[in-house]
Parts: sequence; C-alpha cells; structure tokens
Amino acid sequence: MVENKNYSISKNKYNKGNLKFAVIGHIEWINFLKVDLLPKPGIICRANRSLELPAGGGALIAKTLYELSNNEIHFFTSLGKDYYGKKSFEFFEKIGINLHVAWRSEATRKGFSLIDKNGERSITTIGKRLAPSHNDNLDWNILRDMDGIFITAGDNNLFKKAREANILCTTPRVGIDLINQSKVSLDALIGSNLDPDESFLLSDLNKTPRYIIKTEGEHGGIYIPGGRFKAINNNDIKIDSYGCGDSFAAGILYGLAGNWPIEKALKLGKVLGRNCVEHFGPYPNMKKIIT
Repeated sequence: MVENKNYSISKNKYNKGNLKFAVIGHIEWINFLKVDLLPKPGIICRANRSLELPAGGGALIAKTLYELSNNEIHFFTSLGKDYYGKKSFEFFEKIGINLHVAWRSEATRKGFSLIDKNGERSITTIGKRLAPSHNDNLDWNILRDMDGIFITAGDNNLFKKAREANILCTTPRVGIDLINQSKVSLDALIGSNLDPDESFLLSDLNKTPRYIIKTEGEHGGIYIPGGRFKAINNNDIKIDSYGCGDSFAAGILYGLAGNWPIEKALKLGKVLGRNCVEHFGPYPNMKKIIT
C-alpha cells in the first residue's frame, strides 16, 4: 500500500493483477553532489556529499515500475562500450531489471546533479544521449505482451512498435516532431510545464493524446481533460528534487495500465514524486512504502 498523511492507495484495488511493463529510453551516469549553494561566477563551491549512479529518465521510470510491479521489467536502452556503460549494466542486472542493451561505440553519457540546501537541483550532462533504435537487434516482440510502455528516448518506429501495448506514455522531451512522425495515439503525454525543453502547445500535436499532463513542482500541475491538480504538502525536509517528475510519470503509467481512474493515477504519481524529494540521489527505497 502506498501511503501518506492524507490518504492511502491500495495497490490491487483497481489493477488487473500482475501487470507487465517495458521502458524504452536512456541511461546517464550521474554524479550527485550536495552543495551549500549552486555555482555563481567566480565562486568556488565545495561538495559535502557525493554519490555516483546510473540515472536519467528511462532508468528512473524502469526502477520505479520495478518497485511497483510483481513482474519483471523490460528496459530497452543503449550504452557505450566503456566503463560507465558496463557499470550501468551491472547495476540494473544486480537489481533484477531485465536490460536489453544496444551497445554503441560512443561514450555513455555522463553528468552532474548539484543539489543545494533547499533540495533544488541543477543538472549538467556531458556527451550525446544514447538511444535505442528499431534497427537494433533486440527482442522487440516482447513489447506486444506489455500492459504499459513508457518511452523517454528512441525513434518514431519504436513508437509504432510500442503502440501494440495496452497503454503507451511518453514525455515531450523525446521531441514533438518525432511523436508526430510516429502517427500513433498516446495514452498520456507527461512533462514539466516549467522546463523550456518540454514546452509545447496543443496545436503542435497532430494527434491529441488521451491525457496531457503538465507538472509544476510544488504548485501541482494541469491535466487535460480535467483541470488543475494540487501537489502533496511535504512537511519533511526537501532533500533532492532529482527524479520527481520521472517518478510521477511512472505512477501515471502504472495507474492507467491498471485501469485506474485518472484522478487515482494522479494521486499515486504525486505520492511517488513527493517521496522522491525525501531522499538524496535518484532512487528512494520504495519497498518501504509498498506492502
């Protein structure tokens, strides 16, 4: 059961049983650094805490779904044949996520996430974001059996393959042009209303998704059709906002795949996002909130 001070959500009340999920997306090796202040010109900053892990939107959503689901999670991704690529593969293999990797000659993307004393983060990435392609020799037939799929990186043909799942969700960060080129109908397009890289107009879309959800951090967000939704009040100290949006998105996919009403799916997403800010780094121990 997922809980907070105001309500609880039964994991099995609405879903169809053992849901099957896949994620198509990217991994980035991130160094998480706790600093007093975010950098300013001419100022030397010091980190008083450091943590290095594979992260990125695809990784966050796959890990979150793994904690929510009773089934194995299939994660289709791309990694460089380098130290960070191999370490990332070992990390997810050890967790138990079923990784399908298209290995590249390019370097695995790296980055830094600087987190200040207020829990706000600033991310700098290094290198090209590696993404799987429909031409990669991976077992794409698995997608046909999925209840839900989330895409954070890929090509338009992968959207067509993924549309065979009951529920297909994505983020505008993959590119509105790419989504339009795929000509598929989405169940949910989920992104930040505060991030310029995820900004779009309804008129930009060739096909209107079943739901459009735009988050606004502690101010909640908007879902269409529907209206505004409020965020959960967080009475604990905000430690790290990295991954809140991805955790939220995973909750939406999980709820829709289980035939939850959208309002219930939003509640789960908000719980997962709220819990994410209470931990340093990308992965809160979600087994503590699922029984």
